[in-house]
Amino acid sequence: MAVVIGEGARPGRLRWALLALLFVSTVINYLDRQALSILATTIQVDLSITDAAYAHIVQVFLFAYTIAYLLAGRLTDWLGSRVALALFVAWWSVANLLTGLARNAFELGAARFALGLGEPGNYTVGSKVVSERFPAGERGLAFGIYTAGAMVGATLAPPLIGGVAMVYGWRSAFVVTGASGLLWLVAWLWIHPREVRAVKVPGVAQEGVLWGTLLRDRTLWLLVLSRAVADPVWYFYLFWFPKYLNDVRGMKLAAVASVAWVVYLAADLGSVGGGAISSWLVRRGIEPARSRLMAMAGAALIAPVGMFSAFHPALPLLFAIGSAVAFAHLVYQINISTLVVDLYPGRNIATIFGIIGAGSALGGMLSAQVVGSLVSSGNFDRSFVLMAFLHPLAFGVAWLAVRLAPRSRLIADTVPVSQDTSSA
Repeated sequence: MAVVIGEGARPGRLRWALLALLFVSTVINYLDRQALSILATTIQVDLSITDAAYAHIVQVFLFAYTIAYLLAGRLTDWLGSRVALALFVAWWSVANLLTGLARNAFELGAARFALGLGEPGNYTVGSKVVSERFPAGERGLAFGIYTAGAMVGATLAPPLIGGVAMVYGWRSAFVVTGASGLLWLVAWLWIHPREVRAVKVPGVAQEGVLWGTLLRDRTLWLLVLSRAVADPVWYFYLFWFPKYLNDVRGMKLAAVASVAWVVYLAADLGSVGGGAISSWLVRRGIEPARSRLMAMAGAALIAPVGMFSAFHPALPLLFAIGSAVAFAHLVYQINISTLVVDLYPGRNIATIFGIIGAGSALGGMLSAQVVGSLVSSGNFDRSFVLMAFLHPLAFGVAWLAVRLAPRSRLIADTVPVSQDTSSA
C-alpha cells in the first residue's frame, strides 16, 4: 500500500490536515451539485425547461456520475490521491462554471454531464486516504468528518446559492461555486506531499486485484446492491425536496433558502455521529464489520418515518421528518462506506470503492426516472412512500454481504495509522 509522506513533522499530523482538506473539497462538491436543485424552478422558467426535461438533466448527471465512479477509482489508485483529486476538482469546477453559461436544456444537460464525470473522484480519493492513514478505531469517525462536508455544502447551499441568485442572477451562483474549487486547488497541492513510501500491512495482500476477481466477488456485488437501494433516498432529498417545497407546499425561493438547511444540518449530525458510534464500538472490542452493521440497523429503523411526509404535515413537522430521514441515511452511508474499507483493505481500495459508488449512482439514476414520472403526474406523495421502504431492504442486503464475507476479513484490524512525518 502506498502512503504519501514528506519530511519533518509530528507523527499523525498530516492525516488530519488531509482530512480537513477533504472536508472542504466535499463542501465545494455539494455546493456545485446542489446549486441546480436550489435554482431548478427559476432556471426552468428562464430556459423554458419542463419537469420531464429537468428529470432527464438529473439523469444525465447521474449517468455520467455512474460511469465516472469506475474510472475515478482506477485513476485514484494509479495516480495517487494528490494528483488524482487535483485533476477531479479542476474538472468539475470548470464544468460548474459552464453551467452558468447554458442557454437551453441541451447545454444545461451537457454541463451537468461534465460535472458528473468529475465529482466521484472526491470520494474515491477520500476512501483511499482513510484506508491508508486511519486504523479501524478511527476510520468511521474519519469517514464521518469528511463526508459531513457534503451536508455542510447542502446546508450552506440554500442561503448561499439562493442569496447570490436573488442579488446577481442565477448564472452568477455557478460562477461563485465553480471558482471556489479552483482556489481550493492551491491549498491541496501545497499541503499534500509528493513523496511516496510503501507500507506493508501484515496479513493483507498487497498485489493488484484483477477486475475479474473483483467482479466474481459476491460480497462486493451485495454491497453494490445495498448502496444502489439506499442512496436514492438521499438523491431524492437532494434533488427533489427543495422542488417539492416550492411547487407543492408553495414556498418561495427565499423561504426555501432560509429553512431547508435544517434537513442537511441533521445529515451532518448523522455523518459525524454515525461514524463516531461505530468507531466507539470498535474501540470497545466489537469486530469492525459488526459495529458498522449495528449502526446501519439503527438507521434502517429510523428512515421509514419519511412516509409520513405523504400526509402533508405542517411545515415544522415536515422538516422534522425530513431531518430524521437525512440523519438516518448518513448514519447508514458512513457505516457502509467504512464497512467497505474494513472488508477490502489494500492498494486497490479506490477501485473497489469506485465500483460500489457506481452502484449508488446507478440507483440514483434509475430512481430519478421513477420520481420524475411520479412528479410529472402529480404524485409527489407516492415518492415519499417509496423512499420509506428502501433502507430496511438495503440493510438486509448488507447483512447478507457480511454473512458471505470470509471470516479473515471480518476480524482484520486493517491498516494501522501510517507513520506520517509531514508537516501540514
